Amino acid sequence: MSTDSKHQSERIINVGPAGFHPPSAMELGVTIPDSGFGLLYGRHAPEDEVITEAARQLFTRKNPTIFPGPLYLWAWHPEWIAKGQALLRLAAEIPGVMIIPMPDYRPKYPKIDPEEGINPNHPNLTIWGNKIEVALFIGIHCHYANLALRMVRAGTNCLTIAFCHDIHEDAMVSLQDLDVKKMDHVINLFRIVRKELGIKMPKDGKTVRLTGTQVRANHGEEWVSPLSGLIKA
Repeated sequence: MSTDSKHQSERIINVGPAGFHPPSAMELGVTIPDSGFGLLYGRHAPEDEVITEAARQLFTRKNPTIFPGPLYLWAWHPEWIAKGQALLRLAAEIPGVMIIPMPDYRPKYPKIDPEEGINPNHPNLTIWGNKIEVALFIGIHCHYANLALRMVRAGTNCLTIAFCHDIHEDAMVSLQDLDVKKMDHVINLFRIVRKELGIKMPKDGKTVRLTGTQVRANHGEEWVSPLSGLIKA
């Protein structure tokens, strides 16, 4: 058995589609790791290994996307403003990344624009609509994130990553105890992985690719630099 095949066989939580109403990670025996560790496909792993795998997947799978939730979107507390700014700095390290927000949790019936937002009640529509094969969920209240993550695993081939204060066991890759200081460490590891993979950065710093809806809302701009959104000291 090859090394890659061996790693695949050891995965408890893997890329879907897993089918209608798959068992939760807890039902499959996944447990919450201690601080300093995260989850890789349902298995406990040192957090640097988790961060490195998250980076590798975001750099190599199709249409990488960050889904920031309300905790990162709304300037309701100085600590969370700082976290939102750190997220923009992370986005500046991922060429070709999309940022599609989850601004609230209300069901968007009867229609959702998959290029405008993602909603935990039907996250598959946004992932299908944009052909997203890897996504980072961040700043989403845990119970809503867990709902969305399980639905994504059920119906799509999207590899899910969750960075949070707590572990999200239904994500394929999950990092806990996230704060601004740890985000700085995350960004440094992303840079190391990017250089190892030989991925070039755009000279103009425009790493974020806008969706069609976002292009129309931004006067035809198709690419932006996330660093332009940083609050200047």
